[in-house]
Amino acid sequence: MQWIRPNRCDNSGPNCLEVALAPDGGRLLRNSQRPEVTIKVDAQEWATFVDSVKAGQNL
Repeated sequence: MQWIRPNRCDNSGPNCLEVALAPDGGRLLRNSQRPEVTIKVDAQEWATFVDSVKAGQNL
């Protein structure tokens, strides 16, 4: 599984959100400092989150 992090997070960065594609099309999320803990969201939840961020909504 390939985990992706934002470009502004390099290896020396403190906390970074990492995202991986799940086999069912959802996403797995984890904190770079605690990679053993993951949160899974389905494809629709991920799309809603991304759309909200693009629209500038505060969560």
